[in-house]
Amino acid sequence: MKQIAIILSGCGNRDGSELQETLSLLLAIDRRGWQYQCFAPQGKYNVVSHVDGNESGEQRDLFVESARIARGNILPISQYRPADFDALALPGGMGAARNLSTYAFDGAHMTVRDDVAEAILSTYAAHKPVVAMCIAPMVLACVLGRKAKGLQLTLGHPGPAAQAAEAMGATHVVCDATGVCVDPANRVLTTPAYMVATRISEIFQGADNLIAHLEKLL
Repeated sequence: MKQIAIILSGCGNRDGSELQETLSLLLAIDRRGWQYQCFAPQGKYNVVSHVDGNESGEQRDLFVESARIARGNILPISQYRPADFDALALPGGMGAARNLSTYAFDGAHMTVRDDVAEAILSTYAAHKPVVAMCIAPMVLACVLGRKAKGLQLTLGHPGPAAQAAEAMGATHVVCDATGVCVDPANRVLTTPAYMVATRISEIFQGADNLIAHLEKLL
């Protein structure tokens, strides 16, 4: 039975993990009879209103909010060990750009939290796959762009995000909403999700395609 580790970044598409993407990912994993374990960093983050898109002035706990998605079954990212898992996955949502990294604020000059970067680098060093959805491939571009030779990933269509990823050393591959960019040499798999998708059915299909390709690597 395959074991997949998942890094969450809060709860909600504007300031955390995108719920439809995350649940589609979990379902795609579960439908294959695999198991997953959610992880999240600890610390505060600024809340963004899902009504008007503005920061509310409120702060919430990143780990506690991520636990909502995982129904409480969540561990601190400090406890993640690649040896215990077959792959590492990052669903999308602006939490990847605001909480796991500073892409939302700094663009191509972004940084990634040390604990998140360490999880990705240790997984890569163990030659285990890393998968990401939506905007989360930006985190991979920052961490692996200049370390993984010829890194390929997708953020959907050409645009500012794709340009930023390429500025950090990655090669951007154009994909439609349900497509998957597979970089077998670096064992990195990505899908655009809501970077391109307009329907929840596309989100699930993309997540299922992502895990189908992952299955071929495992």
